[in-house]
Amino acid sequence: MNRREFLLAAAGAAAASTLSFTGRLFAAPASSPRFLLVFLRGGYDCNNLLVPCGSDFYYESRPTLAIAKPDAGNPDSAVALDADWGLSPVVRDSLYPLWRKKQLAFVPFAGTNDLSRSHFETQDHIERGEPLGHEAGERSGFLARLSGLLAGVPAIAFTDNLPLSFQGAARDIPNISLKADPKAHFNERQAAILAGMYKGTALAQASADGLALPRTVSADLRHEMVAASRGAPSARNFAAETRRIATLMRDRYRLGFVDVGGWDTHVNQGSTRGGLANNLKNLGEGLAAYADALGDAWNDATVVVLSEFGRTFRENGDHGTDHGHGTVHWVLGGRVAGGRLAGEQLAVNPRNLLQNRDYPVLNDYRDVLGGLFARLWSLAPGQLQTVFPQARPRDLRLV
Repeated sequence: MNRREFLLAAAGAAAASTLSFTGRLFAAPASSPRFLLVFLRGGYDCNNLLVPCGSDFYYESRPTLAIAKPDAGNPDSAVALDADWGLSPVVRDSLYPLWRKKQLAFVPFAGTNDLSRSHFETQDHIERGEPLGHEAGERSGFLARLSGLLAGVPAIAFTDNLPLSFQGAARDIPNISLKADPKAHFNERQAAILAGMYKGTALAQASADGLALPRTVSADLRHEMVAASRGAPSARNFAAETRRIATLMRDRYRLGFVDVGGWDTHVNQGSTRGGLANNLKNLGEGLAAYADALGDAWNDATVVVLSEFGRTFRENGDHGTDHGHGTVHWVLGGRVAGGRLAGEQLAVNPRNLLQNRDYPVLNDYRDVLGGLFARLWSLAPGQLQTVFPQARPRDLRLV
């Protein structure tokens, strides 16, 4: 990496010199588990990702939004996973290959017992990881508590601000956005953490230059960086972000968080085309790029994708969906026991809807993640209670 590339990386929030040198300075054990949580903010419509194509009720409920039953002659039809479920065709080239390799599993009827259907309340509830109605007074996130239990497991949030999930940690956890944004820069807190990491090393001056660059970068350089993406929030943008994330998760960090917005689809949601389809394609390509960029480290990686809630099973009058309850979580990784739907399930019919509108939650996210964490890091029951107080961890044998 030459000096210009180094400074561009810093200006674009590519974690300054960490990208080039973390392997030498701060490398964690190569084979240690890597865990990345992907939070879809806005409540994504799981029914047009994991399609209940064996349910006639699905097609009755979504006259304009439903994705067609699997049909080899129709490229816009669902990709069959089994007799009852299909996958949106917009992720045929990204997620379906991982499914066929048994590196992707879905947990339907998943979520939290929070019924507020409020984005902010439910997001906060999930990130805290505490039992509903028993939240501690201080802001404490479940990833922060997990990090406190794991010695030698460096943590990071790939976000502009430290998310609630990582707040309250005993040690300061860095956060940095790796989105393709030429205006992205380190805030004072982030800059202090990174400067401290390199103080007294041969990289001290280079890291200082990188941290200072956003204040001095020239207008033509900014224009060049914007023109490269043409300002479009495309799938390529997210794939570029996840490739940057992979570099850091491969060489330095083992516990990560990233969030993705734009999932609140009340109006003109679309089916295999439109806003939701574009977001799903974007997300699928980004996750496939993450797996590819990790290389052999994918064998030690686990990714969980979740959202604060699902959406109403029936479409609304504006050809969209409203705030719901149960959703579908995704679990990906080189050693994930995938190619299956995990956890408790019900037939998709009117009798089994919650309040005649939503998927019920049969698989509590705290229990599912607790069982997963126990397998990844061999956590004892008491340790799991620290991460998720009063939870009942369920081992779904996902890894």
